Amino acid sequence: MRRIAFNEGWSYKKLDIDEEFKNVILPYDCMLRENRSDDSPGGCNNGWFEGYDYEFLNEFERPVEKTVVIEFEGIYHRAEVYCNGEKVGYRPNGYLGIVADLSNALKQGKNQLRVISRGADIPNSRWYTGAGIYRPVNLYTADENYIPLNGVKIKTLSINPAVVEVALAAHGDGEAKISVTNGDEMVAEASAPANGSVRINIPDAKLWSPEAPELYTCKVEFNGDMCEQRFGIRVVTCDTENGFCINGKRVILRGACIHHDNGLLGAATFTEAEERKIKILQKCGFNAIRSAHNPCSKTLLDVCDRLGMMVMDEYADSWYVHKTKYDYAGFLEEWYERDITDLVEKDFNHPCVVLYSLGNEVTETAEKRGVELYKAMQKVVKSLDTTRPVTCGINIGFNQAAYKGHSFFSDEKANRNAEDFKNLGTEKSNHRKWMFGPLFTRLNAILPGCDKATREAFGAMDVAGYNYGILRYKHDRKKYPNRIILGSETFCEDAEKAVKIMTRDKCIIGDFVWTGMDHIGEVGLGAFEYCEYAPTFIHTKGWLTSGSGRVDITGKPLPEAYYMKAAYGLLKKPVIAVKPVNHNGERHSPSGWKFTEAVESWAWTGCEGKKAKVEVYACGACVELYLNNRKVGSRSLKKHCRVKFNVRYKSGTLTAIVFDNRKREISRRSIYSVDDATELRVEPETEKAESGKLCFVRMRLTDTNGITKVLKRERIKVKVEGGELVGLGHACPYNDDGYTGNETGTYYGEALAIIKAGNGDKISINAVCESGTATSEIKVIQ
Repeated sequence: MRRIAFNEGWSYKKLDIDEEFKNVILPYDCMLRENRSDDSPGGCNNGWFEGYDYEFLNEFERPVEKTVVIEFEGIYHRAEVYCNGEKVGYRPNGYLGIVADLSNALKQGKNQLRVISRGADIPNSRWYTGAGIYRPVNLYTADENYIPLNGVKIKTLSINPAVVEVALAAHGDGEAKISVTNGDEMVAEASAPANGSVRINIPDAKLWSPEAPELYTCKVEFNGDMCEQRFGIRVVTCDTENGFCINGKRVILRGACIHHDNGLLGAATFTEAEERKIKILQKCGFNAIRSAHNPCSKTLLDVCDRLGMMVMDEYADSWYVHKTKYDYAGFLEEWYERDITDLVEKDFNHPCVVLYSLGNEVTETAEKRGVELYKAMQKVVKSLDTTRPVTCGINIGFNQAAYKGHSFFSDEKANRNAEDFKNLGTEKSNHRKWMFGPLFTRLNAILPGCDKATREAFGAMDVAGYNYGILRYKHDRKKYPNRIILGSETFCEDAEKAVKIMTRDKCIIGDFVWTGMDHIGEVGLGAFEYCEYAPTFIHTKGWLTSGSGRVDITGKPLPEAYYMKAAYGLLKKPVIAVKPVNHNGERHSPSGWKFTEAVESWAWTGCEGKKAKVEVYACGACVELYLNNRKVGSRSLKKHCRVKFNVRYKSGTLTAIVFDNRKREISRRSIYSVDDATELRVEPETEKAESGKLCFVRMRLTDTNGITKVLKRERIKVKVEGGELVGLGHACPYNDDGYTGNETGTYYGEALAIIKAGNGDKISINAVCESGTATSEIKVIQ
């Protein structure tokens, strides 16, 4: 089918509210533009955004082809699609697409599409969902005989020799011509029945792997219709003898859980944002992501295919027990067969997808009904795809409580929390998390009854998903020698221990930290903030993001990310981080998910003589720390890749030197104090941008040497010519401004702007703050 991008020509407004339609280009997150209020029932879950229902309209001419199909990749949620007043599509799930055949509803000349998305029914999620048509839309056209969406499926049968099976499901009968190319090189040709399959040998095949993500293109021609499908040649195996393998080679999943939003862009899905996110996570040492806790976008899968990032695609956060009042629990049992079918159809040809997960912290698995539901859903997966293992993330402590009749989740609690949403973020309850969160959660997994509450569910899975269950690994591996275990959700500080366990035991196949990148909603969950940036520790509407990421909401890796990279044995040079010297002795906001509030800086002006708590992350035998060429001390790295030093702050240079076992220097790194001058710098991440595409611009308050002044706070106003400012903000989880204005504060001296390139030859950026003005330009490629 011929694909036509259908993202322009749209307008929207709030449903049943008297207001003007606004013209928009999709994808578009309506919720990000709404007011945040302490009276919003979404509360801490969605960042206090108010929720509304929306109506989208688009008028267009009927294409000349006989068959016209539209695909909405994501509308949140309970979406309805009308064509010329006729209802042609509906889906309650906000993360799976709607594919609607418009052929019979269209007329000659002008036609109208009307889409309704529901968002007034909050709370409907435990995190920020966004609202509206937030993923791309495509129109597909064809004549009578054609290859429909998902009509080509490609499966690797073997890698030595490399043989793939191409299965076709066309509208119409006849022969289809198939060709396989690698770039411009033709590597194989074949023919097959339009509703049949064929095996194709690929000579001298280049295999897909995380290290070498080689991709081929399969072109299918049938009765004048043509379809191109990218694929990779690779085989996934997972067993007790060899562990998790790609193409026969063991791979440890160094994973990061991520939510679907794109930071300052909200839930809107853009290729450039997804690609930037994956590249940042890869630089931090991650080789896998978990789409917590919903199906990810096609755009993200395309990026992961190209870059070699493995994906665990997840289905749902709730089954039939509500976690929030209006979540998907009211729909799953009726819709799971179609949902899972569409999930697998979406993922099937993507080599990056290596695991399916059917749920997250679903305490239903502590009872027979829930286990039977898991088996039924897994059966649907296996009927469509036998090439990937299936799992489900189980919070073992939650299951134990549910098994004993004290479930953490229930419909009653969900209803009560919806009424009492203002009390969900009290400082008292969050202080308990801060004091006992990690330890309490770990210990919950080894309480009496945990085994009984999980063994039936784990026994049904290809891979047992343990959320925060690291203390059970040794016990359960001994008791259940045929069980394969995945750390489906874990604490950052457990990374070193997890790596050692996974290295020893092939049946512990990976670890997914919560989280890889910060996200909107679940506000303050992982934040260590001082009163300077967060005037209240009660999670009211000023709080916007979780703060849980190893990478902050602007895409900057935090020291925790370097700790994890060191734990993986991948950190080439030491990283030095310092707890804010200006806040010594002060209490920060509570969290059980934060590892350290240290900042990669020695620019603590005005703190001369104060105690500085220094952390160094490194791979080697030992590390020595020097302040202005005077040795502070030495620490062994044999047991831990994170070591600590106490030193009195003094301006100058702080240097860490790493040595091997023979006392030979491996590497070193220095951080520096700043001079008195302050200037604003505007630093685009790329020199060029395609018209209509996004570019990301870092803004920093620095000294004359370009060193960030982390203690400097100023307001920055941004003006853009030749493009559109689509996101502006800083990384602090407490953020009254939001991300849709033209002015922002700074956080530890930094902020980020996101700009969509226009149709001219350049983008001009002008930023103004108290310390001065800075400008920059980005060349636009048409």
